[in-house]
Parts: sequence; C-alpha cells; structure tokens
Amino acid sequence: MVDDRRREIRRKADSFREKCKISRYGIINLFKECKRCGYKLFRYPLGDTADLGFTLKRDDDIIVFINTSIRLSREIFTLAHEIGHIVLHLDKESAFIDNHNTISGRDVDEKEREANYFAACLLMPSDEVERFIDLELPCFDKTGLSSMDIARMMSEFNVSYDMVLNRLEYLGKINSNQKLCLDTEKTEKRVGNLLRSIGGNAKLNAAGNEIDIPYEYLEYVIYNYNHNAIPKENLEKVLGYFCLNIEDISDRLVVHTEINDNLDDLIGRHQKRARGPLP
Repeated sequence: MVDDRRREIRRKADSFREKCKISRYGIINLFKECKRCGYKLFRYPLGDTADLGFTLKRDDDIIVFINTSIRLSREIFTLAHEIGHIVLHLDKESAFIDNHNTISGRDVDEKEREANYFAACLLMPSDEVERFIDLELPCFDKTGLSSMDIARMMSEFNVSYDMVLNRLEYLGKINSNQKLCLDTEKTEKRVGNLLRSIGGNAKLNAAGNEIDIPYEYLEYVIYNYNHNAIPKENLEKVLGYFCLNIEDISDRLVVHTEINDNLDDLIGRHQKRARGPLP
C-alpha cells in the first residue's frame, strides 16, 4: 500500500470517526454508530468456526452481518473492517465475506489490507494513542509498557490485547522484542484477569452471543409468510428473536389453507414475489 493511499484511508477513517460518540479515547459503541449511518446491522451467533462477518449492497440498503460467537473485541474490529469495505470499496463491488484468514491472515489481498488499516485508524488513531501515552503513561519513556498498561489501552479503545500490540508496533512505540514479551505476559496472566485487575471492561474478552436484527426484517418475514414463501415454523423462529409470538401479530397474517406442496417447490414458485430474504 503506497503512502498516498494510506493517507487517503486515514482521512476517511477520521471523517467517519468524527461522526461517532467518543469517550476519552475510544468510540463508545460502534454498533450504534453503524445503525446511525443507516446500515442494516445483523448480529447473530453462528459459531466460533464460522465466517466473522460480511457486507453487501442490496438495492438501496447496505447490510452488515457480524458473527457474535467471537470475542466482543474481535467483533468490534470485524465491524470496523466491514465499515472499511463500505467506505473504501462498496462502490465497485457488491459484497465482501470475511473470515479469520481475510482479516487476520498474512496473505490477504489489497482490499483486505486496506480494510484492516481503516479499522486500525478508526479504532486507534495515532494522535489518540499519542495522547493516551502522554496523559496516562507519564513514565513510558523510562519504564516502557506493562501488560496492565496494554489492558488499560484495550479497555479505553474497546479493542483486543493483540490489536493494541499490533498498533503500537506499527506506530513505532514498541519493537518486536517488546511485543513478544508483552504477548508472553498476556499468556501468563490471561487477558480477563488483567482487565479485572484494572477495573476494565471484561466483556471485551468474552463472546457476546448477541442477537440483534433490524425490525424491517420482521416485515420481510411476515410478507413472505403471507405469500406462502416460508413455513410457519420459520416465522415463529424469527418472532422469537423479537420476543413475539403468533398471537401478537395475528391481525397481520393471512390464514392459509392446507397445502401438500413440496416446500422447495413452494419457495421456488413464490420467490419472485417475495420482497425480502428468507430466514
């Protein structure tokens, strides 16, 4: 990635960050900021071996899906990565699917590197890292950093321990040997223990397993059910995500007559008339 492109990405990350609500150093809630931008955000636990997330453009909507089976800090970085794709690449491509290799792997293509760089600049901009070190770590030049210092930065910026190390190394605040020592400390002391010892946000180190689905999705599902595109069981499952049951929306449902059609044939027959995605 050439310097001019890095500069352009930093400008775009700064521009997005200016719209966000910030605590002392970090973005308070990137999930809310994503929704405030008008993106349709889906959060759902797919399992820790599934894809981390994806972004796609569908008609006039930009849809972002995040797997909540991963640690919250990783989930936040994945969302920042997907926002990077939206800001940098979605005008030329319609979809990006990201897994552990595309986000964390070394042999990734240029667009994935750019999205990672955008995410790092969005979550831990260099000037805020400098300000944290200046104001919160007055002995940094003499004593360097401890694992507890890294945990404090992790909690302030709402990122993972590993991301703090990677960002500090990239910014020239630590060298590879210091990074290795701090990583060893993490293994010995465990991140959860470090966060608790500083009164930090221990949730960052645990999977949230959140289910958060845009309300419009319920409208799509009701429409598809009323047009015989999905069975009642699927409707009931989606209603459960919204803490609703059939009785709560009975006035909006079409009463279906008994049918013996094969479900695959039924979906194929009505798919063109259904407006939304099947659950």
